[in-house]
Amino acid sequence: MITPNTFLFMFIYVGTFFQITYSQQRYLANKQLACERFDNTTNGSLCNGVQTSCLSYVTFRAQPPYDSAPYIGALLNSEASMIAQLNNITDVEKIPTNRLIIVPVTNCSCSGQFYQHNSTYDLKYSTETYFSLANNTYQGLTTCQSLINQNPYDARKLVVGTQLSIPLRCACPTRNQTDNGVKYLLSYLVTWRDSISAIGEKFGVDEESIKSANLLSDNDLIFPFTPVLVPLKAQPRLISIARKPPPPPSPTINVPTPTVNSSNSSSSKTKIWLFIGIGVGSVLLLALLGFFLWFVCYRRPSQPVSQGKMVPVSSDYTSAPERNYESSVVTAENVRLIMDSVVKVYNFEDLQKATGYFSEDKRISGSVYLGVIKGDNAAIKRVKGDAVNEINILKQISHSSVVRLSGYCMHEGNAYLVYEFVENGSLSDLLHESESCETPTVRLEWKQRVQIAYDVADGLNYLHNYANPPYIHKNLKSSNILLNGGFRAKIINFGMARTAGSEEEGEKGLQLTRHVVGTQGYMAPEYMKDGVVTPKMDVFAFGVVMLELLSGKEAVTFSDANGNDGKNVNAELLLLSINQVLEGENVREKLKIFIDPSLRGEYPLDLAFSVAQLAKNCVAKDLNSRPSMFDVFISLSKILSSSLDWDPSDELETSTIL
Repeated sequence: MITPNTFLFMFIYVGTFFQITYSQQRYLANKQLACERFDNTTNGSLCNGVQTSCLSYVTFRAQPPYDSAPYIGALLNSEASMIAQLNNITDVEKIPTNRLIIVPVTNCSCSGQFYQHNSTYDLKYSTETYFSLANNTYQGLTTCQSLINQNPYDARKLVVGTQLSIPLRCACPTRNQTDNGVKYLLSYLVTWRDSISAIGEKFGVDEESIKSANLLSDNDLIFPFTPVLVPLKAQPRLISIARKPPPPPSPTINVPTPTVNSSNSSSSKTKIWLFIGIGVGSVLLLALLGFFLWFVCYRRPSQPVSQGKMVPVSSDYTSAPERNYESSVVTAENVRLIMDSVVKVYNFEDLQKATGYFSEDKRISGSVYLGVIKGDNAAIKRVKGDAVNEINILKQISHSSVVRLSGYCMHEGNAYLVYEFVENGSLSDLLHESESCETPTVRLEWKQRVQIAYDVADGLNYLHNYANPPYIHKNLKSSNILLNGGFRAKIINFGMARTAGSEEEGEKGLQLTRHVVGTQGYMAPEYMKDGVVTPKMDVFAFGVVMLELLSGKEAVTFSDANGNDGKNVNAELLLLSINQVLEGENVREKLKIFIDPSLRGEYPLDLAFSVAQLAKNCVAKDLNSRPSMFDVFISLSKILSSSLDWDPSDELETSTIL
């Protein structure tokens, strides 16, 4: 029986449901990064507006070759003349790289249950994928999930010249928005250091209306390379927030024009000096006030992160001002100034209790201890001396394949860094433990090994190409790769990392150092010989890691040349063996011998050959012959997709690659 109270409750519930469903769009967050996972928000904005078709707007940041109105118009299926007029540029003007351009979308229409604006794209390179098109070429204005849904071509079989349908994200105002005077919705692409309030200032829109339009709460984060809907009551225009309006002019003091005589002349001079004195005094007073405010703001403890603040992708990223890491002094105050509240400041006593006073049974390895903080496991590393560089880097970057720094503590000249706990230890231990014990505790399968290589490549690609500023790890090796409970890889130890050089600093960002430090077997030849530092040294080290994953062997194998006293020891580099395996005759048989016997032959030989060939390219002696980390990542993404489809029951002898 339905009582009046029950009916009232149902009415309120249904009314609330419709208000939520039909008044706003759900923010995409980072769901566009996992192409294999489908969600309604990845397909587009719900077709819930007053109109099924409308004029909408999107933003795009100029990038060669899409750095003029005609090229951007062709990419996004928009009129070049309208783009030029809206952005106050000419039809043929070259637009500076990264300048934000507003693009009108004249036909944002319902396609099924989602709004979209349709464009087309002809594949130009064999390395292009649905992921790279969505997130690089189109800068997040579409998703790889919607590209997969609306194109008949297999993601692993894209061919140069194929024309793809590109559904661009857009939306039309809902009834609630039009009732509030909203005429258009603009899809704004979030970038580094953005926040909801900053986006609102760009377009003269209040923060709450943007949160409401995207179903965002005060505590939600926004991520780079994702679109946020901005409700507009008029045609969009960018408002410069870098320039503040000039202060109102001081009131004019009208002094009667004196006649030229000695007494009046003296009186005028007195007044002039009086005004000058007042002006100088005011300037000094303002300077003192400014210094006082600076002192108070910069000396007080860090404040909580502002609501709606952007954090970089995969997990989140807020950039800090650039600093001279090499000249940093390690003090608690120094570190506090470079940290924000995303990273917690711990008391030393709390870390002592968490680790049983750094007892030996809590030691994981070296100076790293297992701690329990509020019921959660953490890895706590004690660092003697300068830890500012690693703190700065991990504070600015975040990625699923980079270990997360959750906090720090300064005590008696030592830094204690608190990291997320990664359950399965280092890749080196899992790969090479069979050498010290007859039965390894964990045996990595083929798919797990390819997934690990993919994860590391993903992390390095992020560091080289998407971190702001870009970084070179400089110390990549299998012992600096940890595996979590699902055997997904995370890169650790950023103490030697440095920012990547820009092209202005030299050819291809080349840098030199006199202080060559590293691990034998992983160091690139140009670094060991001449101290040359480029992202290609990470590519080289990663090639060695791939060879370890393939063979199960260490990067360097030491043997006693005399077979007795160990005084004459030979060091055999793993990277030198791959050329012997892949060159000459009987490649198939040599590769089978090279591959880790613990795999027991359970791997696709053709894909193993692809990994070996990729690793060989990475460890090329000439750095210019090595692929970029982006190219490596793309190649591994294809190998991983094929590996996940591979059935271990398949007959390996059917391989035709070799």
